[in-house]
Amino acid sequence: MLVKTYGSAVQGVDAITITVEVNVDQGINFLLVGLPDSAVKESQQRIDSALRCHGYKIPGKKVVINMAPADIRKEGSAYDLTIGVGILAASEQMKSDQISDFVIMGELSLDGGLQSMKGALPIAIQAKKEGFRGIILPKQNAREAAIVEGLEVYGVENIKEVIDFFNGVGELERVTLDIKQEFYKNLTSIEFDFQDVKGQENIKRALEIAAAGGHNVILIGPPGAGKTMLAKRLPTILPPLSLNEALETTKIHSVAGKMDHNASLITMRPFRSPHHTISDVALVGGGGFPQPGEISLAHNGVLFLDELPEFKRTVLEVMRQPMEERRVTISRARFTVDYPAAFMLIASMNPCPCGYYNHPEKECMCAPGVVHRYLNKISGPLLDRIDLHVEVTPVPFSKLSEAALSEKSHEIRERVIKAREIQNVRYAESESIYCNAQMGSKQLREICRIEKEGQDLLKTAMDRLGLSARAYDRILKVSRTIADLEESENIQTHHLAEAIQYRSLDREGWAG
Repeated sequence: MLVKTYGSAVQGVDAITITVEVNVDQGINFLLVGLPDSAVKESQQRIDSALRCHGYKIPGKKVVINMAPADIRKEGSAYDLTIGVGILAASEQMKSDQISDFVIMGELSLDGGLQSMKGALPIAIQAKKEGFRGIILPKQNAREAAIVEGLEVYGVENIKEVIDFFNGVGELERVTLDIKQEFYKNLTSIEFDFQDVKGQENIKRALEIAAAGGHNVILIGPPGAGKTMLAKRLPTILPPLSLNEALETTKIHSVAGKMDHNASLITMRPFRSPHHTISDVALVGGGGFPQPGEISLAHNGVLFLDELPEFKRTVLEVMRQPMEERRVTISRARFTVDYPAAFMLIASMNPCPCGYYNHPEKECMCAPGVVHRYLNKISGPLLDRIDLHVEVTPVPFSKLSEAALSEKSHEIRERVIKAREIQNVRYAESESIYCNAQMGSKQLREICRIEKEGQDLLKTAMDRLGLSARAYDRILKVSRTIADLEESENIQTHHLAEAIQYRSLDREGWAG
């Protein structure tokens, strides 16, 4: 008897429906075809043990299983339940009249229990798109799949529940979610707050500008000055995720298997902080079986690179194209996948190997020329994509001991949201531009016009400070964001003056 069950394969951040055809005929053999990997081939032993635990078995006949389309590689152990249900139905140990209405996925334990799987959300989205009535999957992933409205989602703990459901002797509990309630539940809850930071008002101001315009930032300062503490609080002043952004972010984390058990929707902007020993593949994504990298996991959020010069140069260089295009393309001989990568970069570094170059109190112990070599670990093209260079100085005792509380994150966020709303109106007709940091040369000429007084200030700054040519565009973009924060229609001279001070690493002679 021939029976078809349905599973799904994840490619990139989307899913493709897989038809599992099971035919039980005269003879003795077990054949599994359709380009399965080792984990899929090993499913026979897991399925056999799981079925025997509940009084069923793989029939002692010729069992042929085809996973179509056969030109797509089937990876992972999540097809165990799909194949197991197909074998039972084809051998008439279970009714098969409703099987074609459901996408069935899950890895089986030897006792018939189900383990969690990756990619539940994109699989559920594809099932809804193709008109399936519902999806049956491990209980741990049910809330994640239940985000998709109009699809019956059933979370199960073992294969016996599935068998009883199709035989009509048991019921499965449908998992439902109020998406709006899930979305708003944790939208404003924050772990860190700028209120906790003593002093550093100039750095907070720089991060507010960065958040308002979507600008990348690098913080330069000695150890213990508060660079990491400030960076961790940047997501708390970014505008809240929209529902579409939350779904997009959840999709990526689902594919990467980074969702917590029984989690549903990611409502907080991601903050990723990889260690400097990370490889280039781990950062941008890829591998033999491509997976999203850290830059994709930081999509719609913040990527924090602490101790930037300690990262391998090759690792940093592979970020250049994704930073511009806001996506990364992984190409293999058989296929190509795209992962979104629209993130804000915040990096931190010491000014020299010992950490105390330009320190107001401690003397730098580095030999002549060492500071230059240390800074040269970061290439010019990468620095070209970082709009704000901010010097962080240690907080004096008088500030640390102050009883007065600083401004709260939600107060700063309100100003950032207002500035972003201005930009939303400004770039409403541009498909690929959402904030000031993403302006191209054409938009820069149209939007960032400055008066003669401002032009003179810029000329003087470039001559006296030795600013590079690449700093010119960055200064204009940042000054446009500062003007938006003040709800000013035009860029004023004092907006330019503030933007100029955020180009530390472009100054000639900064490192001696």
